[in-house]
Amino acid sequence: MVTAKDIVKSYGDVDVLMGVNLNISKGEIVSIVGKSGSGKSTLLQILGTIENPDAGKVVIDNTDILSLSRKELASFRNKNIGFVFQFHHLLPEFTALENICIPALISGDNKSTAESKAKELLGYLELSHRSNHKPDAMSGGEQQRVAIARSLINRPSIILADEPSGNLDSSASSELHKLILNLRKQLNQTFIIVTHNKDLADMADRKLEIADGLI
Repeated sequence: MVTAKDIVKSYGDVDVLMGVNLNISKGEIVSIVGKSGSGKSTLLQILGTIENPDAGKVVIDNTDILSLSRKELASFRNKNIGFVFQFHHLLPEFTALENICIPALISGDNKSTAESKAKELLGYLELSHRSNHKPDAMSGGEQQRVAIARSLINRPSIILADEPSGNLDSSASSELHKLILNLRKQLNQTFIIVTHNKDLADMADRKLEIADGLI
């Protein structure tokens, strides 16, 4: 599903990634750990097509993403990659349903189709009762589940999660871990998770540590 080969990335005089190689299979849950500043989030951003490496190759679902034009890359990202962050990045003026619909509308679904998909996800994530609530009326755990629903609406090849439990209490974190496992079981969803949360990291099929610019 994901292959990264000889990924190199520097910022000025700071070498962050120094030849990272990575292979991830369909339906696999992989956690990435390491000290702050080790390059975990940089690697995730490169895999998510948000950052370009200085050198190397990234192939996602048989597509060489570094060969795509800017417009092609935006379309590929929208349809194939779901993102979940520590801070949920929900738009405060929109309801849960409306927030979830946004990627589907961007990809070309009409409003009716997008809402139908969003309502199905709200039901699956036991959030139907929050459909018309705005983010400030929901708990942190509920907001994160809405963010996960938003990441799933276009049925992406992979979900990239950057510290997804970092802003949650222990109970909500535990529920998030169960949800990720269920999504893999039910949808064969592939996850790459950057985390400092030991329980979440240990839950993965594989735990990769970045140190000195390498895995």
